[in-house]
Amino acid sequence: LTEVYSSSPALGRYFRSAQVISFSNESSTVIYQLVFSVPPSIEGFMENSMNPDFIRNILRQNIYDED
Repeated sequence: LTEVYSSSPALGRYFRSAQVISFSNESSTVIYQLVFSVPPSIEGFMENSMNPDFIRNILRQNIYDED
């Protein structure tokens, strides 16, 4: 995750860290925390760039690009 988000053209400059919070071998589930340094008062930044779907899609696109 660190490599994916730190090299992202859209979010790389804001990305600070990724940490696994919980991992389950039984269900192959990982819960992680992403930390971004958000710039003050850029209009629409939180609604667009920090939208959970947008952040998730950056990871999805990286996975698709590897295939």
